[in-house]
Amino acid sequence: MTDMSSEHLDQTLPTVDHPASPDGPRPPRLLIFDVNETLSDMSPMAKRFEDVGAPAHLATTWFAGLLRDGFALTAVDSSDSFAHIAAESLRVGLHGLPLNRGAADAVSHIMDGFAGLPVHADVPDGIGGLGGLGIRLVTLSNGSAAVAEALFDRAGIREHFERLLTVEDAGRWKPAPEAYAYALQQCGVDPEEAMLVAVHPWDIDGASRAGLATAWVNRTGGPYPQYFGAPALQAVSLTDLADQLG
Repeated sequence: MTDMSSEHLDQTLPTVDHPASPDGPRPPRLLIFDVNETLSDMSPMAKRFEDVGAPAHLATTWFAGLLRDGFALTAVDSSDSFAHIAAESLRVGLHGLPLNRGAADAVSHIMDGFAGLPVHADVPDGIGGLGGLGIRLVTLSNGSAAVAEALFDRAGIREHFERLLTVEDAGRWKPAPEAYAYALQQCGVDPEEAMLVAVHPWDIDGASRAGLATAWVNRTGGPYPQYFGAPALQAVSLTDLADQLG
């Protein structure tokens, strides 16, 4: 775990003013994609839990818990890597279960599952369609850039992305405003010129509070939590989003 540096804490959102077009909202110059669950299909992780003798449903609660702990560290001006929090929360969560191997081997087996995850079925065509609109595409993940790089290489979509950004370089996890500010500064755009694309309502809300437009990808058809700021766009898939932006 590492304390926040003054360099990270001094990051602020760009303030250059670009008046809204009289014809309505302009298409974004930059699309910023979340990675975990938005682009990657994490459902195979359940099988990894079963492999080690743990219940498959723990995959969902484990992932939610590691996000919670990353958010908690950010709330107290601290930070740690996604990989470390993920592995440590596994070590704690698997304790006492009737595993079929040692705890360290079980943690390693589950963590290795990230290296083989696929993207969702709509992602290749959706990313291709969005890239064809002339909009710049980047990622901003609470996970590592290396995991995103390998995921995109397997899916054949890496060429569409200008940059793969991670909050590990921002010093604050999303949904802290400094995380979004980091992405904007790296890409040289103002908040109103960018749109965050994510399946997580907490990410949509955080980006909206940081001044970005947002697109919520709702593949399940579930309701959006009313305690979060509503997205500017809703799409059932990335291909649907490409159609809306086109």
